[in-house]
Amino acid sequence: MERYPQLVINLKHARENIENLVKLCASKGIRMTGVIKVTNGLPELCRAYYDAGCRILASSRIDQLKSLREQGIGEEFELLRIPMMSEIPDVISYADISLNSDGSVLRALNDEAIRQGKTHKVILMVEVGDLREGYWDDDELLGDAMMVEKELEGLYLEGVGMNVGCYGSVLPTHENMQYLIDKAEMIENAIGRRLNVISGGGTSSLMRVIDGDIPEMINDLRVGGEPLCAYTLKHVYGYPMEWQHEDVLSMRAEVLEVREKPSHPIGKLAVDAFGHSQSYEDRGIRTRALLGIGRLDYGEPLDIPNEDPDIEVLGASSDHTIVDLGDNKKGYKAGDVIELRIKYAQLMYMSARPDVTVKYI
Repeated sequence: MERYPQLVINLKHARENIENLVKLCASKGIRMTGVIKVTNGLPELCRAYYDAGCRILASSRIDQLKSLREQGIGEEFELLRIPMMSEIPDVISYADISLNSDGSVLRALNDEAIRQGKTHKVILMVEVGDLREGYWDDDELLGDAMMVEKELEGLYLEGVGMNVGCYGSVLPTHENMQYLIDKAEMIENAIGRRLNVISGGGTSSLMRVIDGDIPEMINDLRVGGEPLCAYTLKHVYGYPMEWQHEDVLSMRAEVLEVREKPSHPIGKLAVDAFGHSQSYEDRGIRTRALLGIGRLDYGEPLDIPNEDPDIEVLGASSDHTIVDLGDNKKGYKAGDVIELRIKYAQLMYMSARPDVTVKYI
């Protein structure tokens, strides 16, 4: 018997989407680092990234990199989040590369790399305006770059990188990428050699590749959710993306009840279970279904990009989702299954839930 709720993944279409983006990047001399954090390290999807051409697999979670290494999936592993002091031994054990922006962390990585008899590659992150991680002061950036190059024998200065869009919603532009390149050239002039990697951001930076105006020295992008969700580039930024499958991900939930009920709560209103005040439209008596899936499984219900005109997601509590069925043309009843399209946030939550069944089709 099938168990619900389910995260449904079209593995063939996922791989084809990844391959398309790998080829797009390669056409501009850019390698695509496969970011697997949004999948919480699901082995089948990690292997899809690797088989599609991503030779470096990356995550912000060291346990996911450890799992990949133990399963023999991938060649090199990159830690995306600045290493925590408390995880330095594991970083050296399970990550070949890490992104960094703090001198004390670099020194700790060096000491542990020497203790383990390894050479660990580091990419120094440059702040270009999104205001998450990265060096802001040129002297500090150059000083730490020189320290890695000349003093820290357990580390190798692999390159520099930038982040945009993840916190401050800053767009990737030719200008902020050129700013990164300027910092890379500053470091190269000081150390007397070329850096191997100039990493120009993540999924949003694919816009510069598609438009053909990405600076030539950018040679790495860290891409994760877009080939699976196939959403941001098309639906947020308006790129055609005809060659991307949009049916890679969906969720299936079992119907618990179907009843005609008022569309506006009855009684004095306060806040919901999450402490939020809500507003409700009074549309009279409507046919509503209660689904056996909730915020605990996928996060924010109103972020679900459902395309079924006969189903409208109204809201959710921790364990239940309420949907409006209109006139219930399909005759849904308790025990039936409703399927909804999902995107990045839902994939992130659902792939982490032990009681959500992952089904590959």
